[in-house]
Amino acid sequence: MSPLHGIQVLEVRDGVGLQGTADGLGGDFAANLGDATPVGTVVGVGDALSVTIWEAAPAALFGTTNIGTDIGADVQTSLSNSLPELLVGPSGTITIPFAGEVPAAGRTLRQIEQTIVARLRGRAHLPQAIVRLSRNATANVTVLGDVKAPQRIPLTPRGERLLDAIAQAGGTNQALDRITIQISRGSVVQRMPAADVIRDSKQNIVLEKDDIITAFYQPYSFTVLGAAGRNDEIRFEGVGLTLSQALGRIGGLQGDRADPKGVFLFRWELPQVLGQIPAGVPTNQDGRIPVIYRADLKQPETFFAAQRFQMRDGDIVYVSNSKLSDLQRFVGVVASSILPVSTVRNITR
Repeated sequence: MSPLHGIQVLEVRDGVGLQGTADGLGGDFAANLGDATPVGTVVGVGDALSVTIWEAAPAALFGTTNIGTDIGADVQTSLSNSLPELLVGPSGTITIPFAGEVPAAGRTLRQIEQTIVARLRGRAHLPQAIVRLSRNATANVTVLGDVKAPQRIPLTPRGERLLDAIAQAGGTNQALDRITIQISRGSVVQRMPAADVIRDSKQNIVLEKDDIITAFYQPYSFTVLGAAGRNDEIRFEGVGLTLSQALGRIGGLQGDRADPKGVFLFRWELPQVLGQIPAGVPTNQDGRIPVIYRADLKQPETFFAAQRFQMRDGDIVYVSNSKLSDLQRFVGVVASSILPVSTVRNITR
């Protein structure tokens, strides 16, 4: 490792940077979000409830019916009384005949049943009530992105999982090994490759109401400049991309112009990646330091290292034109737009 005007320079064959995810963060749904409590039993404003009330014979409030027997006698029995669908209004209540305004929002179905029975006790004969959620309007998740049918999906007490929601949205438009799944839950945002969710069942978490699931196709990218087969922003998938694969996607090097010893990769790294950092090294707003990796493709060991070296989102690859177009030229290309002005002056001086 050698510094160049405060910027650390590493050889790819040094074994540095061989591990890491596409964005360098490595989301974990199970650890950082976890399974939510299945919803659907707690009522919210806008939900629709189905209420059925029974009264033991002889019923006086809701009525009884007579049924005949083989011995010719009639036996009184109670009938269930199903009320029309009740919508939980802005006040958070529903109206029950002879029971009045019953609080519903923020309560479980069992709590609502108990309140209805308590209100009817003394008026009806041994009343019983069953409350069921007939339409869920408040516990939903949103599925967006590269799926066939983006939509809001209602949650049920069964506890819908991540892959259930994606399947209900029609699945993804692209192969799953090129899709990255993002879950936004409040202020927490996590990303994982879809292939990792399928491979590890713990990551197929139970969803929470108001979760936003977004499917991204090749959400990451790196930029290539210089004497490469193409100069472009190259997108890649969340399962990762190695340096050797990246060189293949850009069409390799231009044989008549490129210097195989001059393949450079610029990235902002966490300080702990390099261990002890010399004083005066510039950092960005996230506390990361600029690092340049050099790949000498004339060395056989570099090809083995490139097969394990993981690309990161936002990497810049520069291929020098000749032996005269060395690392100093690459630094000049990227420094003016990425590094602080004071650092640029020092580098290009």
